[in-house]
Amino acid sequence: MGLVLDLRELRGPEHRVEHTYPAAVFAGGRSDEYAVAGSVALALQVRKDGDKCRISGSVRTVLSLACSRCLERFEAPGDLTVDLLYLPDTENRGGEETEIAEEDLSIAFYRDNQIDLLQMVHEQCQLALPMKPLCRDACRGLCPVCGANRNERSCNCDTTWRDPRFAALENLIGGPRH
Repeated sequence: MGLVLDLRELRGPEHRVEHTYPAAVFAGGRSDEYAVAGSVALALQVRKDGDKCRISGSVRTVLSLACSRCLERFEAPGDLTVDLLYLPDTENRGGEETEIAEEDLSIAFYRDNQIDLLQMVHEQCQLALPMKPLCRDACRGLCPVCGANRNERSCNCDTTWRDPRFAALENLIGGPRH
């Protein structure tokens, strides 16, 4: 099975998609924030109702992320739950801006009776990313002075923050006091 789901080829109102793809299929993704590091297992239930199509199920993979503190790459499981309602792209033609409700966030659109599963997986991975990915909870990050990774070695840099607005006062009293 390819990464494009052709709705014309589906027989009956329900169809099951269970397939595992190698990570190489997802290489060159659309994001600098993550990379797919392991095989991608799709277990999806596709339900057609006229021109509407609901896809629900799970996507399992391993994501390679950059730690937001130390910038080191690390791998994290990507166990994603999918529940999307696909509508034909003709319903997405409004030129004016409209406010959408929260339930509208799970609506996507398809063209030419085809749903791009590769795009769906990338979008779901993007939505599942943590705001600040951490390699571990106790990550010490980078030294703001010398840039050393403080998880690997400590440095003797003075990281005491001084408000530059008070620099003139510090000079008057003979330097910073601790």
